[in-house]
Amino acid sequence: MTLPIPPTLRSFERTLDPSPSRLARLESSEVSTPLSTLQTRYREHGYLWLRGMLPRTAVLEFRRHFFSAFSDTGLLELGSDPVEGFAAGAALTPLVQKRHMELVRSAAYEAFCLHPRLWRFLDGFLDGMSYLHKRKMIRYTLPGDLTGTPAHYDLIYLRGGTDRLVTAWIPLGDIPSAMGGLVYLEGSHGLGQRMEAEFAALNATLSPEERVSAYNRNMTEGGWVSKDLPDMAQRFDARWLWADYEAGDVLLHSPYMIHAATANTDPRRMRLSTDIRYQNLHDEIDVRWNNHWTLSDML
Repeated sequence: MTLPIPPTLRSFERTLDPSPSRLARLESSEVSTPLSTLQTRYREHGYLWLRGMLPRTAVLEFRRHFFSAFSDTGLLELGSDPVEGFAAGAALTPLVQKRHMELVRSAAYEAFCLHPRLWRFLDGFLDGMSYLHKRKMIRYTLPGDLTGTPAHYDLIYLRGGTDRLVTAWIPLGDIPSAMGGLVYLEGSHGLGQRMEAEFAALNATLSPEERVSAYNRNMTEGGWVSKDLPDMAQRFDARWLWADYEAGDVLLHSPYMIHAATANTDPRRMRLSTDIRYQNLHDEIDVRWNNHWTLSDML
């Protein structure tokens, strides 16, 4: 049997080591699996990849709605179908940024994040009524952007509340490996817990405001763990887990799970995704997340 050739994944102009000891496929789970089994798998692995959890048509309709809103901004390739997300290149103009932030506050985006299949699943998964944080992020990544998102774990930015959080990362359209997407450092939720315990000890003498900040004097730049994904795999003797994602997939991960996003090497198409956080309504909520996301909110 011939094994598939691993993809070429890049991040900040570094190429991830494709050897089997450093790169492997993410394992998916079926939504129809008993909830207790999924909860156990989540605790053991730090993530769940739920394939086809959302209706593909609903995801693509929202993708079309999102990019259609940029039709007069120069972001889209002239005359192209908005659902394709073909980029023209005007990514950071004031008008593009203004429209992006308007969409973050829109009823359509809120409704998508509260799709009944999502909140009903999270109610069961979190053993009670789920709460969706108001601060929600929707991101597009231009083709040929060779940076990506550095490795981090989410609790760095949510220290003011409970750690019983669940992040949902949702690809808004198909995201094959060439377009990047989320990668997880295998088994790293335990590593994230140890790192956070070390930071808590270092931060013990800081003021309450600085202690919860991802940008305090004891943190790395931006709260990142590292921008060098190949070095991390070598340093922790671990594998980065990757996948080809499709519209309708939902990924859930622990706030301690170390993850990153690789580069979008597609020549034309923008990658679009949203990352949102749920928790049990009865747990303490980080009040800093009670406002809409803005590009300069430093969280």
